[in-house]
Amino acid sequence: MNISPGPDTAYIVGRSVQLGWKGGATAALGIGAGGLVHVIAAALGISALLAASATAFTAVKLLGAAYLVYIGMKMLLSRDGKGTEQEIEQRPISLTVVFQQGFIANVLNPKVALFFLAFLPQFIDTHTPFKVLAFLSLGLIFDFNGTLWNLLVAWLSARVVIAVRNMGRVHRWIDRALGTLFIYLGIRLAVAQRG
Repeated sequence: MNISPGPDTAYIVGRSVQLGWKGGATAALGIGAGGLVHVIAAALGISALLAASATAFTAVKLLGAAYLVYIGMKMLLSRDGKGTEQEIEQRPISLTVVFQQGFIANVLNPKVALFFLAFLPQFIDTHTPFKVLAFLSLGLIFDFNGTLWNLLVAWLSARVVIAVRNMGRVHRWIDRALGTLFIYLGIRLAVAQRG
């Protein structure tokens, strides 16, 4: 389950391409922190409200979709061709911003909340008095493993990009492609159904 690609993987690869290993790893950690929010929400039953309410699901889904489109637009417009390639490369992107974007993108993805509600309960004994603790334990294991996988994705992406870095305008096209991908993922999330 952890290795199936989605918006999180795209974000990690995008930041690895732009910022190297540190950027990708920071994105992975932000996404992992967002996963903790889903784990706690599911354990406390808050995610069940999201699953039960079409209005709440739609609101979170549209916020998440808008945020993905926003990130995509920023990536599309970040390197608008003004200045030399070296000047463009030197425009800093804060790792704090990268972490926050990964965190928010994950928290605003209602599909993650629904995943935890659908997947984890099948591994919890219905008669245990410690359901919340069991939910938290399993969720933390899942989030930890997912973060390890995402860190590997960041490292691999950064390694591949090292070969591409010296290819002139390739960076601009990579940003445009990743920005377009985020806009697509945002639109796909916006039209996604709960089922």
